[in-house]
Amino acid sequence: MNQILESHKNYNPRLRLFYVMVAAIVLILLSGLFYRQLIIGTLYSDREELQNLRRILVPGPRGDIFDRNGELLVGNRPRFAAVVYLAELRTKFRQEFAQLRRPYLEQGISIDGAHLPALARSRVVQRYLDEINEILDREESIDSNELEQHLRQRLILPYFLVNDLDPEEYARLLEQVPIDSPIQVYSSSVRHYPYGSAASHVLGYVGSTLEIPEEGVPGERLMTFNIRGSAGREGLESYFDDRIQGQTGGEIWVVDPAGFQHRRIEQRRSVQGDDVVTSIDINLQLDIEEALRDYTGAAVAMDPRTGEVLAMATRPGYDLNDFTPSLSSSMASRINEIGAWPNRAAQGLYPPGSTFKLITAMAALRNGHIDAATTSYCRGSFRVSGRTFHCHNRAGHGEVDVVRALSVSCNVFFYEHGVRTGIEGIHSEAVRFGLDRRTGIELPGETGRMLVGNPAWKRRVRGFAWFPGDTANISIGQGDVRVTPLQMAAATAAFATGRETVRPTLILGGNNDTPPSPPLDIDPDYYQLVVRGMIDAVESGTARNAGLPGVDIAGKTGTAQVPTRAGRLHMGWFVGYAPVEDPRIAIAVLVEGTHPDDNYGGGANAAPIARQAFRRFFTEQPGDPLADIRP
Repeated sequence: MNQILESHKNYNPRLRLFYVMVAAIVLILLSGLFYRQLIIGTLYSDREELQNLRRILVPGPRGDIFDRNGELLVGNRPRFAAVVYLAELRTKFRQEFAQLRRPYLEQGISIDGAHLPALARSRVVQRYLDEINEILDREESIDSNELEQHLRQRLILPYFLVNDLDPEEYARLLEQVPIDSPIQVYSSSVRHYPYGSAASHVLGYVGSTLEIPEEGVPGERLMTFNIRGSAGREGLESYFDDRIQGQTGGEIWVVDPAGFQHRRIEQRRSVQGDDVVTSIDINLQLDIEEALRDYTGAAVAMDPRTGEVLAMATRPGYDLNDFTPSLSSSMASRINEIGAWPNRAAQGLYPPGSTFKLITAMAALRNGHIDAATTSYCRGSFRVSGRTFHCHNRAGHGEVDVVRALSVSCNVFFYEHGVRTGIEGIHSEAVRFGLDRRTGIELPGETGRMLVGNPAWKRRVRGFAWFPGDTANISIGQGDVRVTPLQMAAATAAFATGRETVRPTLILGGNNDTPPSPPLDIDPDYYQLVVRGMIDAVESGTARNAGLPGVDIAGKTGTAQVPTRAGRLHMGWFVGYAPVEDPRIAIAVLVEGTHPDDNYGGGANAAPIARQAFRRFFTEQPGDPLADIRP
């Protein structure tokens, strides 16, 4: 008996194996449960989120652009459109499809699986568009291909029925569309330019884009749809695009299995971009553009003390409002036809003509080849290496010194003393004033193809040696020299303040952190000889048409010729500044001949435009020097 009891107290080894097997099975089940719930579950949850959530990005309004006095140059205006959200029309789509399908079913005809649903959708949407047509007296129709593309690619976004409603149409729709209609008036913003074509090449324009910034908007992994925004394409709109561009907002929506909106679960509002305050004086800009109206050309006015550009005009121009909400192909063709695309002030390259004599005079004085007593006798022509170079006054000017030569723009004086000074001296002076490089103004597309020729350039580019005749040509601003009106305005501003260069800026206070350039480092008496010549040019010489009673103006005219297949084209120039003792405005004006019959000259055509600019500028200044002579 004791043996039997004793044997029941011992464990069976085979039961231990069973316990181990049960424990292993339980462990496997727990591990599987853990994997399914935590690992695979998270993965499925992520997939569900990606399948059921959609993100919509909404661009922020662009910042405004102002002139130096706070006048709005570029802003935003509301843009209204009639839209429908296709999710709200699903029942209508099904009903229309059923009606279209019934005759086929009754006659036992096979149904096109894609055609009928598309036709049903198109008919439904067209009926709502017909409501709008009746209210607005329009005849718009649905593009079925566009509608289907919207369904496939942008289903969650509103479908536009009528775009860019005018204020009267907007009011009529609000009044007459039933409250329970799926038709909605959708509001967005587009650029508005209160002054139309004024400063068009400076301000620039925007173009439509789907590439809008999305930093900080949640839902980066979600399928995203972008409401169209705008991006700067030219001018300040382009250069400061990152600054002007608004902060993007966004929405996250739960969608049903078909992709239609169900419920919005998150929203972040967009924020308007930063404003830009320019250095432009819109009143001065308008006056200069009015004076340039009948010409092809450009003008730039600057404050020589700060480098701030007060006006930059290019003609022909274009109305910036034609670019909103988009530029039509016919208008683009028109702009191209009249040659209005380029910004001639910063992109146009022209021989400077006799305005370059200021550079030649400074080079000759700096290098000791002339002084106050140096003269030349002008007989109307001058021979260099067997070639005859003519003065614009074929009868000659007689005995002239540097002051007189600048005043009457005597070519012979500058032929003779330009050749004696040599091309390297003239080239170095032009480089000192920045005529060989970009100014660095805040505009995209400023040309870098300006040219001040010298022997090394000619040998490298043309494969020929430099001749004295080349130097004679450059001495009067002809031959191998090309500059922009912006460069000439900057060089004039620099000369006016006795500095080598002035960096032009289109931003009010844009040069506050820019150290001034070195002084001209020339004998003050020599400097004053050139200034005296410029004063005499305005008072009694070739620049008389730029003169303004009550204001001391220093100026220089120029007339250049450009050979073309059609014949020689004439370019008229004026550069100058005022008042002489305390320069507050420097200006360069170019009038461009577009036909050989356009016999333009600096004194006859460019100087009067400068006079208009000086008049506007000084009538707006405190302590108006023209107060007693204005009509």
